[in-house]
Amino acid sequence: EGTPWGMRREMLVSNLGAPCNAPPWGTMHAVDLTTGDLRWSVPIGDVPLLGTWGLPNLGGPLVTETGLVFLAATFDSDFRAFDIETGEVLWKTSLPAGGQAVPMTYQVGDRQIVVIAAGGYGGLPIDMGDSLVAFALPVD
Repeated sequence: EGTPWGMRREMLVSNLGAPCNAPPWGTMHAVDLTTGDLRWSVPIGDVPLLGTWGLPNLGGPLVTETGLVFLAATFDSDFRAFDIETGEVLWKTSLPAGGQAVPMTYQVGDRQIVVIAAGGYGGLPIDMGDSLVAFALPVD
């Protein structure tokens, strides 16, 4: 008769619906595993009309051998590829629904494919859906 437990994630927000802490509201960090030093930190997620303030997120990254970091965990339904060395956004596209999932990758011949489930999350103010979206990375 169902699961005896569940998960709920809520933020403390103002009357305007914005988080009560100062932006950025969502960031991604790179840490040097040898020294423990922070290599870079970037806000992730765009606030319409305000820019890249970072958004709260739910999901994790996929890191490729070639130095790309794919992430689609933000409220804005965008799927991004970052440079692992700098945190710079190299590519961005909009998904048909929220990508609150961890991307996966597989290879067919010499083509690497990155896949993300775009289903949304009922606890977030984003579009819901039931898509599985695949992208082929360029061949070197």
